[in-house]
Amino acid sequence: MRGFVFILMFVLFAANSAQAQNEEKSLGVVTGNVSVLWQSYQEDSLIGAVVPPSKTGFNAYSNVIYTQGNFSAGIRYESYLNSVLGFPGRFTGTGVGYRFARYEDRERGIDVTIGNFYEQFGNGILFRSYEARDLGLDNAMDGIRLILTPIEALRVKIVYGKQRLDFNDGLVNGDGIVRGINTELSINDLFKGFKDSKFRINPEFSFVSRFQEGGQFVRDDILFDLPQNVAGWDAGTRFQYGTWSGGLNYTYKINDPSADNGYIYNEGQALTYYLSGNIKKLSFLLHKSTSDNMSFRSDRDLLLFDSPINNIPAITKPHTYNLAATLYPYATVITGESSFRGELYYSLPRGSKLGGKYGTKLSLVFATAYSPDRIARADSIDQLMYGSELNSWGFGETLNVQDISFEFDRKFTKNFKAKAMYMNLKFNTLSTPVTTDYKGIVDANIAVLETQFKTKKRQSLRTELQVLITGSDSVITDGVLNMVKQDKGDWATFVAEYTWSPHWFVGIIDQYNFGNHDESKRIHYLYGSAGYISGPHRLSIGYGKRREGIFCVGGVCRAVPASNGFEITFTSSF
Repeated sequence: MRGFVFILMFVLFAANSAQAQNEEKSLGVVTGNVSVLWQSYQEDSLIGAVVPPSKTGFNAYSNVIYTQGNFSAGIRYESYLNSVLGFPGRFTGTGVGYRFARYEDRERGIDVTIGNFYEQFGNGILFRSYEARDLGLDNAMDGIRLILTPIEALRVKIVYGKQRLDFNDGLVNGDGIVRGINTELSINDLFKGFKDSKFRINPEFSFVSRFQEGGQFVRDDILFDLPQNVAGWDAGTRFQYGTWSGGLNYTYKINDPSADNGYIYNEGQALTYYLSGNIKKLSFLLHKSTSDNMSFRSDRDLLLFDSPINNIPAITKPHTYNLAATLYPYATVITGESSFRGELYYSLPRGSKLGGKYGTKLSLVFATAYSPDRIARADSIDQLMYGSELNSWGFGETLNVQDISFEFDRKFTKNFKAKAMYMNLKFNTLSTPVTTDYKGIVDANIAVLETQFKTKKRQSLRTELQVLITGSDSVITDGVLNMVKQDKGDWATFVAEYTWSPHWFVGIIDQYNFGNHDESKRIHYLYGSAGYISGPHRLSIGYGKRREGIFCVGGVCRAVPASNGFEITFTSSF
């Protein structure tokens, strides 16, 4: 690896030097970006803030990419000194965490990458190599990727390598080897008679396998052997007709005993399908998905963010408002779930009585997820080895989440617009354990009012007022029946941001747990920030309290401890 990095850095240096000496005869282009996050920590017993021995956390990285014609190469240099709390604590030191070289010849249909790369087959349920930096998730492949386009209608992807697992003064890969192939076919390009058709069909097939040296485990005094090779396949198709589109995918994985499923030998399956379209001012999306035992890792003994081969996205709406997004964010139950999502969007026309001068946008979203419809196996040995089995593609008995939200978005005048949201949420904290204070289904109602005023030329004030009200449970204490708020009770959040375009901004957020049944925990989590933007460069400084909670991206979540202190971030691209 060191030899590869040395050669790569030499190429980058030589190319950049030549470019600076003679711009008219440039040998290539160097691009990249830089990101720095520094946090300080101080004691705050009121919120249970954690203070590490170093008193500070530091995460930084920089991508540098050189491109010349069909060739490109790059590195990502990373630094964790020590890593920011909430990030994987074992990430430590400074070094190269990602490096690659790529040759792409589109005319001949050849694309070759050696080193690190990210890739996805289909919807990602069988294979997805990606990075979610805010979560500390990075399962980049390290090996070879070959993309072939022998004819216009066919594209073939082949991947072979290991996955990133850790960082210790440089990239650390896991033990398992991942091998896969994906084919994408365009029926319209394959047959001349369909080339100009409005109806387009794109079938797809994928196959992925993992090799990991075998092992054994004991259950009920029985010795079980673990398989060394585990494979899965996915078949599906996407279609489009004008503004209408849809898709169907079936995924299958052979027995894969792992830490995720309790080392059972049951097969894995997933079925997803969707339909979207629009009729005049109305657009919609319908999406149904069922997965069972589809967790797939390059190391069977790992959990959480470590070495996932695939990704099963959450079907709930990805909310952006603070209370809806951070208090009860839903994470996919990777052992299995059956879910549905429906969305309706309608635009009231400009100039109408209901639409107003500038028009009005309405949306209604319903999403829910249950446990899969499983049945127990009749034979006791089968139960021991395989657990339960999938009975149907429908819903099981246990509700994981139900999210109903309505949004109203309207511009009232040239200088004022507002958005309102109402959301009813039923959230099972046993399915997604985002809190240790409550076990069961939290029933919450959330209301949000967002406004934006243009106060002066290139200046604006944006505000948010959010309220979350939880339901109550009957609790008998000392023989007396009392109604007690669920979990931590009611919350309110106020956000204000003032922007002087194109450079300056200031903001404040106050998250207040005003309805906690424990009065000592009715705390204001106040945080203020300010920053400066100049083109692709952004610097921000913040100070205040951050509550303990869960941070999620795409249905994958990590725990974030409470903190109190300064935060400085800097990002830049070139």
